[in-house]
Amino acid sequence: MILQTEAKTLQQGKQRAANEIAFQIKQDETYKKQIGSLLQSIEKQAVIVDNWAKLNDIIGSAEGKKFRQIAQEYTLDVLLMYANVHLQVLSKRYVLQRIPGSLGLQVVDLDMGDEVRTVFSLSGGESFLVSLALALGLASLSSSRMKVESLFIDEGFGALDPITLNIAMDALERLHNQGRKVGVISHVQEMTERIPVQIKVNKQQSGKSKVEVTNII
Repeated sequence: MILQTEAKTLQQGKQRAANEIAFQIKQDETYKKQIGSLLQSIEKQAVIVDNWAKLNDIIGSAEGKKFRQIAQEYTLDVLLMYANVHLQVLSKRYVLQRIPGSLGLQVVDLDMGDEVRTVFSLSGGESFLVSLALALGLASLSSSRMKVESLFIDEGFGALDPITLNIAMDALERLHNQGRKVGVISHVQEMTERIPVQIKVNKQQSGKSKVEVTNII
C-alpha cells in the first residue's frame, strides 16, 4: 500500500514537472515571437531614423544652404534640358551641361570628340547662340501657375555672321508662331525685313527723339 502511494506521488510529480516544462517551452516560444516582432520594429525604426538623419544632413542647417543648392541644381538641370532642345536647332555642335556639384555651366563639343569645354572658350557668335538657347529654354519652362509668354533680347545680333543671324531669326520666328511675344533691340539692318512690327526711335533736333511704330505686313 505504501509502495503504491509513493509510486502515485512520484507519477504526479513527474506529470507536474512535465507540465511545467511544457509551459516553459510554450512561454519561450511566445517570448521568441515577441522578441522577433520587437527586432523587426527596431529595424523599421532604424530605417526611418536613417532617412531623417539624411534629410537633416541636407536641410538641417539653420540657413538651409544645402537644400537651396539641391533645389537650384534641379531647376537648372530642367532648364538645360529645354535649352539643349533649342540649341540642337541653333547649333548641333554643342550640348550644355551643369558642372557637377555646382551651378556653373560647361559645353560638350560634339565636333571635337565630345570634349568638355568651358563656356568662356566660346566665340562671340557661339556665346550668343548658347545664351539664346538658354533664354528659349527659360521661355519653355511653364507650370499651371506661371507661364513665360514674352521674350526680349537686347542686342548681340551684331556679332553674328549672316548664316548664324539667319538661324537665330528662324528660332525667334518659331517661338513667335507658338504664340509667344518676342521683342528684340538691335541696330542690325538685315533684321528689319524679318520683323513685321517695328518700333523706331528717330533722333530729332534739340535733343528730342520721335517714336514711330510701323507694321510691314
